[in-house]
Amino acid sequence: MGQHTAWLQSRSCYALLTLAALLSGCSLLPSRPAPVPTEPAVTQSMQEEAPVLTARSAAARTALTQMVNLQEQLYRIAAPILINNADLCRNHARNLLGFTAKNRYSYSGEFVDAAQNVLGYGDQLEVASVLAGSGAARAGLRKGDRLMAVEGKTLPSGQSAETQAAAILAPLVGSSQSLNLIIARDGRNQNLVVPVTRACAFRIDIGNADNINAYSDDQRVMLTRGMVNFAQSDEAIAYVLATEIAHNVLGHAAVTRSAFTIGSIIDNLVAVRPDTSQLIGTAGVKAMPQELDAAADYLALYMVARAGYNLDRAHAFWQRLATQYPPTVLNSYTAHHPSTAYRLNVIDKTIAEIKAKQASRRPLLP
Repeated sequence: MGQHTAWLQSRSCYALLTLAALLSGCSLLPSRPAPVPTEPAVTQSMQEEAPVLTARSAAARTALTQMVNLQEQLYRIAAPILINNADLCRNHARNLLGFTAKNRYSYSGEFVDAAQNVLGYGDQLEVASVLAGSGAARAGLRKGDRLMAVEGKTLPSGQSAETQAAAILAPLVGSSQSLNLIIARDGRNQNLVVPVTRACAFRIDIGNADNINAYSDDQRVMLTRGMVNFAQSDEAIAYVLATEIAHNVLGHAAVTRSAFTIGSIIDNLVAVRPDTSQLIGTAGVKAMPQELDAAADYLALYMVARAGYNLDRAHAFWQRLATQYPPTVLNSYTAHHPSTAYRLNVIDKTIAEIKAKQASRRPLLP
């Protein structure tokens, strides 16, 4: 798919600005009520009429709000996994900003209006989310801070702001331990020194579909809305995130020659209104070999433990998922990862190994 190719070509600079394709959550803002007419409607000027909130605009605002809230939840849960496992991510670890920035032009169509009216975005890039535990968080950067300048260079605004800002920030992040930012907050400019953050450099996306699945293409990780709702707890979502991150670290999409197919699915499902007809049947995704799944489970459990999440309910979660959504349910997680019994055996042994190391205070290294 052309979108996937274009995304891969732009990723090297874009990912430095947005560690994950995430949005910031906020509540839906009420529309301004129409004025009470004091004279015949034919004499009202256009400037005096309140903007009409159409059904399509209202739906766009609702959809964007839901997407933003789920994305922010994923970002919060992923933060300790990405930061605490940089040394396990091998050649996928990078110096990153530790925050994302967006403006109203980060969206298209009716979602430009939704971004402005729901998220409050304008032309200037502003912080959409801050990675918990990152240098940006320690420096006091906040969601809603507007980005004015970095290292004395004015940061762009408007339609191409993200791409242009990434071109400015990329070389600075790669060569510096910290960045001098000027941000606008509460009507005045402030200077912040923001340390860069060493972390696993994978984008974490929410997929706008209700199938119970997760995807990784060696560059990105996506959990569908259905998977997040099924998993429910932070630790269960962490199990799934870490497993997909581990598949990326181990290069399994390349090994199985599925990177393009899965990348196309991710490209589609990151849209606020994806084409879910592409998920009919198997969507072209082949089942993961059990040895690769087991290798990802092994690494993922270490990542989860190092991130501070509890391992005790991992077996029960994967068993529940396979029982409620067996391989016969097309486009479910288990259809793509069918070797449940084999995986559960590896999971049990790995948890025992990790707990033995924790008890003897040995390093948690797989």
